[in-house]
Order: sequence, then C-alpha cells, then structure tokens
Amino acid sequence: MGQRRRDPVEANADGSADLYEIANWEPRSTLDRFVHWLYHVGLWALRWLVIIAALAILLLQLLFGSLGALGNQPLFAGMALLSAVPALGLAAYIWYADVTTSEPLTLLVGTFLLGVLFAGFAGLLNAFLGYPVQAIGSGFGLVPFLGQVFFFFLIVGPVEESVKLLAVRLYAFRDDRFDAVVDGAVYGAAAGLGFATIENALYITQNTEMVTGTLNVLAEGGDITAVRALAGPGHVIYSAFAGYYLGLAKFNPDDAGPIVLKGLLIAALIHAVYNTLAGPVTTVLATLYDVNFLVAFFGFVIVYDSIFGLLLLRKLDAYRKAYKRAHAPSESSGQRPERTEFDP
Repeated sequence: MGQRRRDPVEANADGSADLYEIANWEPRSTLDRFVHWLYHVGLWALRWLVIIAALAILLLQLLFGSLGALGNQPLFAGMALLSAVPALGLAAYIWYADVTTSEPLTLLVGTFLLGVLFAGFAGLLNAFLGYPVQAIGSGFGLVPFLGQVFFFFLIVGPVEESVKLLAVRLYAFRDDRFDAVVDGAVYGAAAGLGFATIENALYITQNTEMVTGTLNVLAEGGDITAVRALAGPGHVIYSAFAGYYLGLAKFNPDDAGPIVLKGLLIAALIHAVYNTLAGPVTTVLATLYDVNFLVAFFGFVIVYDSIFGLLLLRKLDAYRKAYKRAHAPSESSGQRPERTEFDP
C-alpha cells in the first residue's frame, strides 16, 4: 500500500508550524465540521436512495408484475426456493473455504438481500438497452444471433455483474469485518445467490403464471425449475470472481480502480460466454446424442461451471496456502507468530 502523497511544504516541514489550510486540512471550524457532516450525510443518503429505489422496483414487480404470482400460488415460491438450492450449496462451500475468520451472518444476509433487491436494476437496464443493442448488433435483423452476442457481452454480462458487485460494495465492503481479500469472494457469492434466487423466481412465475391447478403447475414448472437450478450456480461463480478482486482492491487502494475493473471484466466475460453458448451447444448436444434438451443442458452446465468453478477454487486455494505460510511458526526462532486480527 502506497503512502499518502504530500505537498512539498508538508513533506519538508519540521512539525513546528501549523499547516492547516496551507498544506493539510482537518475539520476545525464550524464550517469545516458542517461540510464534513454534509459530505457523509450525502453519502449515507445516496446509499439509502439506491436501496429505496431497488425496493420500489421489487414492490412494483410483486404488486403488478409476475412476482405477484408467488402469493397466489405457493407452489411457485416453493419451486423458486428449490431452484436456488444448488447455488446455495456452492455459496456455502465458498464460505467454508474461507481460511480466515467466518464472516458474520448479518453481513452475509444483508449482502444476499441487496443481491435480491439490485436485480431489479439489471432487469430495467437489460430491457431498456437490450432492443437497440440487439438491433444494431444484428445489422437490424440480418444476423439475429450476432445481435444476441452483442447483447450478452455489452449489456447482460457487465450490467448484472456490476449490480451484484454493488450489493457487496454498498454494505459488507465498508464494514471493518471485511478484513481479508478472500472475504470479497464470500460476499460476492452471497450477492450472486441473492440475484439468482430472485431471477429464478421471475423466470418460473413468468412462464407459469397463467397455469392453474396443482398438477399443471408442477408439470409446467418442473422443467423450468430444473433449468434455473442449473443456471443459478453460475451467478455465484461469476460474482465470487468479481468479489475477490473487490477484496484485493480494498487492500491495494492505489490501484483499486483497475483491480475492480479487472474483476468485473472477468466476471462479465465468463457470464456472457455462458449465455452465448448455452443455447447453441445444448441444441447440438441434444441432436448429436439424441437426448432430452434438459439432459443436454445439464451436461453443458456441469462442464462449463466446473471449468470456472475449479479456477475460482484454485484462486481461493492459493490464498489459503499463502495465509497458512504467513501464519506458520518461524523455523529460525521456533516460536509461533503473534496472533492477528484474522485469528479467533
């Protein structure tokens, strides 16, 4: 971590002179304290404005959108929860793999809920920007698939990964208990789980809200639930990558911007490639091996998520090994190192 840059006057001062508002500053006067208070209140208000806006979008979806079906048909809610189980399992494993102190439940739940809320922002941006990007990318209908590729790489991947990372940045990141690089992956996974949960609920209700009768709901919703259950872990993987780099940025503030951007770029690319390949590859596999579409999709997801899931776990394992080396007893002294903030 680099040192704070100092003005030449302050850098060469012997400390005998007061350099307030000459080369340094601190809140002293009434005006100083007021602007200091105003700045922090403004940040606090902005954070809550974002949360309230996200909550308003969710309420509108519950009252007037397809999510309202969750209250009318309890089976929808059950299927939505069931579809989130694989993503929950992966997020739990990432939490378990954290070699430092266990993350507090309040931060995990808060990040999960923000992941749920901020999904509404992604939905609006995807809908608002999707048509023009797909139209231009496809050559105004000449190559529809190319339009989808543009949409996935320029809108869906960057937008969805950004709102999930915002869920971490707005709450857990600012807490002192976010005290290790690897914590970013844990909270990123929690945000991804929240996003996947509400996205699954939307897909299930949008595709089955007109269906009546328990058996019909189960028949129509079963396949969708299975598909969404397979898609959910991807969100956890993508946002865990982005979250890890957010954690790295917290402890390298001089290069925080590029580090965060790198994490977002990695997550968005993995996400966009998945969206681009899922349909065509599944169709090819189903045709080539004469199997059900769901079976082919299952095979594709297992391979794709395994590749990037293993890369993520490899990164977490590298941190775990470095952490254990840093906390190993000194061979020369034969003494155990002092306990750190990470030790229980």
